[in-house]
Amino acid sequence: MKVQEIRSIARARGIKFAKLSKTDLIRTIQRGEGNFPCFGTAVDGLCDQVNCLWREDCLPAEKKSAS
Repeated sequence: MKVQEIRSIARARGIKFAKLSKTDLIRTIQRGEGNFPCFGTAVDGLCDQVNCLWREDCLPAEKKSAS
């Protein structure tokens, strides 16, 4: 998901996003939804949150941070 789309989601939820990285913004949205702020933290690509809005971006982010 592109940063503009993520900012739009944040804006719709009343979340201030100035100066936040994509990862921090997504984690802030996750907290606001009452979910764990786990974006990019999956270990070995294992994640049980199959219906997560961020899953498509999350698992590749986890691989980058592990490198």
